[in-house]
Formats: sequence, structure tokens, C-alpha cells
Amino acid sequence: MGQRGRPKSFDREAVLDAAMLLFWDRGFEQTSVDEVAAAMGICTSSLYSSFGDKEALFLAAVEHYRTGMGSVYDIAVNKGKTAKEGFTNLFELAATEMTRNDQPKGCMLSLALPTCSPEYDELQKELERLRMISETVWVKRLQTAVQSKEIPKSTDVHLLATFFKTTLMGMSFQARAGASQQKLMEIGKLALQVWPGRSSSKS
Repeated sequence: MGQRGRPKSFDREAVLDAAMLLFWDRGFEQTSVDEVAAAMGICTSSLYSSFGDKEALFLAAVEHYRTGMGSVYDIAVNKGKTAKEGFTNLFELAATEMTRNDQPKGCMLSLALPTCSPEYDELQKELERLRMISETVWVKRLQTAVQSKEIPKSTDVHLLATFFKTTLMGMSFQARAGASQQKLMEIGKLALQVWPGRSSSKS
């Protein structure tokens, strides 16, 4: 008798995984509360009591992605002896990750809410803030490349990072449309052709 009314316990990481995959696959606006609760294996009342409303759950799922499966992109940039190696790693990894068969295609941060009605403008702003976290990591990698004279001092590192982010978002949409890993690899190689020439000692 004492158990009546007590919400069913669940593994928070597991249910966030389920919510993340559904939002990633269908998008925020195309996913109903009932659908996401069913995917999570919990009732809607447990969803509301544990996460708040659908918007709050979505943001929790996005953060779960960014710090989990999505974190591989920022890790890739910081690998390699040079910044160019790091960004080469980034595009190669993206081509592989975005076309995997065991998860939705593309990148969740690009595809879960590509457009939205005005009532969800705040969600869109939050997604852009999260995308900017990665862009900041990339800018720092490029600034280090300037300091080591790998690229010229005159390089607009913010513009270059934004260009790479824009390219990756485009790759994400291409992946969702059915582009192959090889096609995305080619897009990444093309993007890297804008890489600044090596700085001279006088730079």
C-alpha cells in the first residue's frame, strides 16, 4: 500500500538516450510528448515530474548529446600535432559519425530543430549557444596555430571557424538526405582547401 502513487524509478541516462535518439531522428516539433515518453519507457506523468515540460526534456537530451556522443567532434579537433591535422580529423570523423547505421544520420545539434515556429525561438537560441561552444574550441585551436606560426597572423580565425561550422552543418543535412560517407569525406577535403598558407618567420 505504501508504494501506491510513487513514481516508477528509471535509469536517467538510459531514458535520456532514448529521448535523444527520437528527437535527433524526428526533430523536436515532430515528436509528441506521448511518443517520447513511450520511447523512454515511462509514463507522461513521470516525464513531467522528472524533466518538466517537453522543451526542458529536449534541452536535457541535447545537452546529453553534446557532452556524450557529440563530444567526439571537439576531441578530434584537438588531436594531431598541427591544427590542420586536427581539422582533418574533424572532417573525417564527421563523415563517419554522420553516416553510421546504428544512430540517426547527421548531427543532432543541426537537425533536431533546423527551423521552428516563433514560440520556440528560445530553444533555437539555446541550440546556437551550444553550437558556439564547439566553435570556441575550434577558435582556440586556430589561435594556437597562429602563435606557432602554422598559419599567418593575418588569419581571421573566427571567420575560419564559422566557415568550418557551416560546412559541417551542411554535411549533416547531406547525410540526412542520404549522402554517403565518401561524399562527405570529399566535402570535408574541399573545405580544407581554404586552409591558410604557412606563416613565415616575419609574420
